[in-house]
Amino acid sequence: MKNFSSWLIAMFAFMFWGFRVVGTVMTSLGNDFLFEPTNLTMEVILLFVTFLSICFIIKRRLWASLIYLVAHYAYYAPSLYNHFMAIKDGALAMDQYMGVFFEFIGLILPLAAVFDVLLDKNRKAHPKDKKTDWFYKNEQYDRQLDERADKNNYRTL
Repeated sequence: MKNFSSWLIAMFAFMFWGFRVVGTVMTSLGNDFLFEPTNLTMEVILLFVTFLSICFIIKRRLWASLIYLVAHYAYYAPSLYNHFMAIKDGALAMDQYMGVFFEFIGLILPLAAVFDVLLDKNRKAHPKDKKTDWFYKNEQYDRQLDERADKNNYRTL
């Protein structure tokens, strides 16, 4: 992750994840918070999947970003659609608009993460291979080898 945008997406994803953890804990304790999870059991499962996915997104794994996208869209999209239909009918209460905002954020972040991983030029152009990179990408080793080779002046009898 060499781009500033990649770091920002990862930081916002972790912040959103932490905020969802706090909201889930507060809801399970019976306290009011800014939003209420749609399904508490699925929210806990989503939190674990999200944490693992974000950790692998930092490692630039495409499959992790796709899992992150599918899990969030499966959880947040139906609820957001129901809230939009309630807004259209005028039946959505004022305190539920914060839930709409967090559902929208929950759909935008995974999409940004997938595009960030897909558009990362260094992921495919310069893959890391720890077995050979120490030798082929180490100019200091080449210089040491050259200096050592220059000093081997053996006498012939």
